Amino acid sequence: MSSIDLTSSQKKILRTLTNLHRESEDTIKGEEIAEEVNRNPGTIRNQMQSLKALQLVEGVPGPKGGYKPTATAYEALEIQQMNNPASVPLEHEGEDVEGVIVEEIDLSSVHHPDLCRAEVHIQGSITDFHEDDAVTVGPTPLSKLEIEGHVDGIDETDNILVLQIDDMVAPAQNSDQ
Repeated sequence: MSSIDLTSSQKKILRTLTNLHRESEDTIKGEEIAEEVNRNPGTIRNQMQSLKALQLVEGVPGPKGGYKPTATAYEALEIQQMNNPASVPLEHEGEDVEGVIVEEIDLSSVHHPDLCRAEVHIQGSITDFHEDDAVTVGPTPLSKLEIEGHVDGIDETDNILVLQIDDMVAPAQNSDQ
């Protein structure tokens, strides 16, 4: 997976967009984002052009238009952040899972909210996981991305849990890293 290097300002805008989008599940106006991050709407529009070029954001034209994050946007917030995989918690049916390491979270690039999947690559035993089990992965070290979902498939060969994503949260952070 190629790493996308975002400026802290781009990250902040992208995270704000993903959060607002999760709350409303609608297109988000540049003005809304500008308000959240205390920037002027022109600045946001310029940043959105670069984020669109990176395919992290879709622009929706028209009076009801605005911006939507792509699946890649969630990946970009997460990409350079698995350098310490041991620190990503995994919950199975509400219980913390000990002795496993989340190596990678791969958000398959499906732009359809009903088909949102995550592949969670795990070091350790996954024999206790079954279809439809509730699983929470995260928060991840830097972006604090947390994914809640249900087991949709298990790839025992590669030790991958395929989750149907019910909710994805990347809380806004105030500090510019």
